[in-house]
Amino acid sequence: MPTKPTAGADRFTTLNGLRAHYVEWGEPDAPPIVLLHGLRSYARTWEAVAAALADRHRLIALDHRGRGDSAWDPAGEYVTDAYVSDLEQLVDALDLRRFTLVGHSMGGTNAIVYAARRPERVRLALIEDIGPGSSASGAGAERIRRELERTPRAFAGRDEARAYWRSVRPDVSQAALDSRVDNTVHAAADGTWVWKFDVEGIARARLDPEPGRSVDLWPHVEALRCPTLVLRGARSDFLPAETCAEMAARQPLITWEEIPEAGHYVHDDNPAGYLAVLLRFLDRHRGLL
Repeated sequence: MPTKPTAGADRFTTLNGLRAHYVEWGEPDAPPIVLLHGLRSYARTWEAVAAALADRHRLIALDHRGRGDSAWDPAGEYVTDAYVSDLEQLVDALDLRRFTLVGHSMGGTNAIVYAARRPERVRLALIEDIGPGSSASGAGAERIRRELERTPRAFAGRDEARAYWRSVRPDVSQAALDSRVDNTVHAAADGTWVWKFDVEGIARARLDPEPGRSVDLWPHVEALRCPTLVLRGARSDFLPAETCAEMAARQPLITWEEIPEAGHYVHDDNPAGYLAVLLRFLDRHRGLL
């Protein structure tokens, strides 16, 4: 079973002119792992993962721009190039020479692109439930578009926010639901509960992207130079098994596994299964850490 989450240390820096928040666990001289969350998520979504690894790793989870306690981008630059540039600056600021990179969904896209661009920095990569084409078409992509279009701008109270998250994430564990409410909404001065992320800016960038800024992940997959594990939720509507198989066929450094009792939010839906596979992957490549 997953270890009880630990608090982690809140830290701040500046990335591309924006105040950025990240959370850190473990000893500073331990092998580092950088954790990247998904489209409407936050750094502390990784608390259970960090708790299981902090005795032997340094874990660093970034709040992507516009989420959590990081600043919102007034220019609305919620696109892959901006996220990857932020990551490059964070890695440089922390002087991370070689590290493991873990990303879920949007964070997985960012991880693939960064690892392909900076192969000298990334020892291992774990990509959770995303691959080429996932964000462009298919049932999962349509579901996310619908959610973005229909997201309430505020809630009458915390319980209403909790009911909303349960309605769109029916499979997440109770602990993951508690974490999601704690880290995505807060009380406003007028008594309503509002989002801690830039709902309108993120939706605008995701629903009406400039065609020239869309990322084709296939060249980046083929350019990877580190052992990479792709995890698919067995019930995922977002990453087809066929895409995982094609990724492994095109890139010999990729292996992939399905996690049972999980949809797109694998580490939230089945944290024990996710951690078991992650730990096996790290142990298998211990010589690279």
